[in-house]
Amino acid sequence: MPVFDKEKLFDKEKVSKSLDSVVWETPPEIFDPINKEFKFTLDVCAIPENTKCEKYFTPDVDGLKQSWKDEICWCNPPYGNEVQKWCKKAIQESHNGATTVLLIPCKTNTNWWHDLVIPFAEIRFLRGRVKFIQNGKQFEQALPWPLAFVIYKKQ
Repeated sequence: MPVFDKEKLFDKEKVSKSLDSVVWETPPEIFDPINKEFKFTLDVCAIPENTKCEKYFTPDVDGLKQSWKDEICWCNPPYGNEVQKWCKKAIQESHNGATTVLLIPCKTNTNWWHDLVIPFAEIRFLRGRVKFIQNGKQFEQALPWPLAFVIYKKQ
């Protein structure tokens, strides 16, 4: 029987280097089809180098403090503890007429996933592992965890 060798599944050093930054640009093969469906008007969590929309909020402007009223929002937030804040904001803004699609890690074993995602959002799990873009080029190694589009529709 073959021995399970997790070292061969992904290069820990490459993944660790990728985790040095929380700024990862969504690759076009992930963004373009969902944008075609929703026609985003606002990127709520971007920098000029990786925004997906003409209108966007940078960290200096802080999309969490801005109104998303009546917008169709794209959000690829920094992965980590910040994701919960973006989910909460998307729920709030759905009551102001915003529809928001977040691309976030599937953390189905966490309280926040059960409290902020399942009861409020449509969930679309992505097949396979995503290779994000950093510094203008696609990262060689895919993320080792699953991702989902989490969609909060206007109320």
